[in-house]
Amino acid sequence: MELTVDAILTIMDHFDQSKLTKFSLEQDEYSLVLKKEKIREIPMEVAAVQTVAPVATAPVQSGEMAAESETGTVVKSPLVGTFYAAKEEGATPFVTVGDKVKKGDVIGIIEAMKLMNDIQAEADGTVAEIYVENEQLVEYGQPIIRIV
Repeated sequence: MELTVDAILTIMDHFDQSKLTKFSLEQDEYSLVLKKEKIREIPMEVAAVQTVAPVATAPVQSGEMAAESETGTVVKSPLVGTFYAAKEEGATPFVTVGDKVKKGDVIGIIEAMKLMNDIQAEADGTVAEIYVENEQLVEYGQPIIRIV
C-alpha cells in the first residue's frame, strides 16, 4: 500500500472512529504514529438567573449539538489536527465574529502531520459564531464556525 495523503486521511478517520489509543505504521522511509489523549472534562457551575417575566428556556447545549440546532451553515473540521485562526503567530485572524465571508474564503488552517490545510467557508454570509480557539486540537467533524 502506498502511503498517500488520501490513505493517511483514511487511516486517521478509521483511527478516530476506533477505540484504539495508539497506532503506528512504518513503510520504507515513512513512519506514521497516531495517539489519542484522554480529554479531561471539567465540571462547570451554572449561575441561576432571575427574570422579571416568566420565559421559556431551552436546555443549554454546547459544541456539536448546539451547532446542529442553530441556523446557518456550520463549517466542520474535515480532519483531525491543530486549528490555527491566523496564517502565523501574532497575525490577524482569518475571520472574527461579525465578518462577512464568501464561499471559498479561508477561515482557518488545520495542521495535520506537518501539512497545512486551508479550511474554507462553505457559504456566503456573516460569521455568527466561532466554536474553536487558536491552536486548539480539533476532531474530525467538529464544528469550527457558523455562518448565517
